[in-house]
Amino acid sequence: MNQINQWKRAVIKVGSALIAPDGIQLSNRYLLSIAKFIIASRQAGKDIVLVSSGSVAAGAAFSEKLSKKKNRSIPEKQALAAIGQPQMMQHWQKLFNFPCAQVLLTKADLQNRQRFVNAKNTLNQLLDEQILAIVNENDSVAVDELKVGDNDNLAAHVAVLVDADVLIICSDVNGLYSSNPQQNDNAEFQSEIKIIDEKIMSMASSSHNPIATGGMVTKLEAAIKATQSGIDTFIVNGTNADIFEKLKINSNPGSWFHRSTSPMAAKKHWLTHLQKSQGSIIVDVGAERALVSSGASLLPAGIVSLTGEIKQGELVEVISEANGKLLASGISQYNLTQLEKIKGKQSNQIAAILGYIQTKEVIHRNDLFLNEE
Repeated sequence: MNQINQWKRAVIKVGSALIAPDGIQLSNRYLLSIAKFIIASRQAGKDIVLVSSGSVAAGAAFSEKLSKKKNRSIPEKQALAAIGQPQMMQHWQKLFNFPCAQVLLTKADLQNRQRFVNAKNTLNQLLDEQILAIVNENDSVAVDELKVGDNDNLAAHVAVLVDADVLIICSDVNGLYSSNPQQNDNAEFQSEIKIIDEKIMSMASSSHNPIATGGMVTKLEAAIKATQSGIDTFIVNGTNADIFEKLKINSNPGSWFHRSTSPMAAKKHWLTHLQKSQGSIIVDVGAERALVSSGASLLPAGIVSLTGEIKQGELVEVISEANGKLLASGISQYNLTQLEKIKGKQSNQIAAILGYIQTKEVIHRNDLFLNEE
């Protein structure tokens, strides 16, 4: 099957190998065909959001000292990103006769629920205004613990933010092969992937490009995030202008990762891929039955014990006392100290125990996702 699904909104990720082929300055060598595709798509009434690498490479062109240095420190990389961000934006803007907007994000922006929603609102407003959003990680300020780390995964998160139909990851490779085609002449190209399982992940190899922050592994990670949220994902060779002609006629341009037929909600994506549980709530059989069978919220009465560091407003796991299995994940309305005091108690006792009540639920059903959902 060569025809891909009809789409109305796409996120296009352009890697460093395309925007800065030599690693130290920006180039239009491969960007003209991408820009033409973006223009044609917008003229056809389709929405586009662009996720672009290249700020560090752009900055290197203005620093003779750092352009030649291989092992740069974090402050040096951040300085190059600060120099290169406006250069990269100007480079793209010259290719379009419509306004572009720069959107810089960090992992912290995506992890915090309010900032996640704010980013979503900003991007959607830019789309409504017909302004091309150009997204990049805010490398000039982000440190390792605050970084998404690569623009493949950032693009997947952006695709979820804007409710995209497709994610197109443009690199200098044709797509996914059964093994590294540069090392194995018998490597088989994978044109369609229905499920990304362990076998598919084992086909990934690290990037051969020295300026790229990710390889096939990060592209597959991005594909998992996007397809789970109902977004078709393509890994394509952006150095080949023909692939954009294929996209125009809804023909498969590379490796097509099929979207899930039962996509997760955006909020579950946020919980699953952007939050890390710091603790667990162990519940009794009654609470387990209420959660799993009745779709109820978690109340303090069903809590047996607690483990780890539980913070208010952060992700916790809900574990079955009976068999130790993970039942659900959700956002706790109380911290560990508060939960130790109210566990096993009725909701109408919370105010008397704590001196106040935030909610009668420890985890509201709207903030809780069952493990099998």
